[in-house]
Amino acid sequence: MAATDRAELGVGIGWRSEIDLTVERLDVDFVEVIAENVDPARIPKSLALLRARGVPVIPHGVALGIGGADRPGAARLAHLAACAEALEAPLVSEHLAFVREGDLEAGHLLPVPRTREALTVIAENVRLAQAALPVPLALENVAALFGWPDDELTEAEFLGELVERTGVKLLVDVANLYTNQVNLGLDARDALDGLPLGELAYVHVAGGHLHGGVWHDTHTAAAPEAVLDILAELCGRVRPPGVLLEWDDDYPSNTAMAAELDRIRAAMARGRAARG
Repeated sequence: MAATDRAELGVGIGWRSEIDLTVERLDVDFVEVIAENVDPARIPKSLALLRARGVPVIPHGVALGIGGADRPGAARLAHLAACAEALEAPLVSEHLAFVREGDLEAGHLLPVPRTREALTVIAENVRLAQAALPVPLALENVAALFGWPDDELTEAEFLGELVERTGVKLLVDVANLYTNQVNLGLDARDALDGLPLGELAYVHVAGGHLHGGVWHDTHTAAAPEAVLDILAELCGRVRPPGVLLEWDDDYPSNTAMAAELDRIRAAMARGRAARG
């Protein structure tokens, strides 16, 4: 598939080996696979079947560490590039996150300090990644359990300036916006108002659990209505090229998974109706 600046994707789901047969049976327009779980020389048969049907497959990285002070590792970039080529992907996505310092792994997608100094470093990391990839790169906003005390920019301002400097695309996770709203008091609708949604590549939707007043973005439950409301708000502002359901464990029945995709489609339709 030729890379385009705006790949039209539709409604999709995160492909996981545990639910490969479920994904094959669902009515989905595209899928996303964790890049670190794929050997580009040995693409799983299920993904090959989906590609043969014409279903786009997007490699989604979780370990590049583009939000760190170190430059992205050449081997990790080469793996992402090889995945994109093997899967004929329209784009590659990753997280705007800090994940390691040297050989020390954080074990979590941590928020980056939103300072202008950090912005300069990350913009160069993005440019290096873009130069190494055969397709466009999209960066995802993360779910945060804390915020840095010396932030100079809001998340929307930081992402907006990063897009302006580099031309990187956006993967907006509305469940992460909800997480930040619950945990940090950051209004999701204000974030949508500030984000450069014209550069949107696609959207993530997921569920989680509330424990002790803290929302955990676990990807192990149906999306709460509040998350779907944020999706509808986004769709009221712009038509997203794609919306994808993430579900990573405690998988429900095929029927329940299909119903969750229908809930996403209904929220998108609500947003379109509001946009007029």
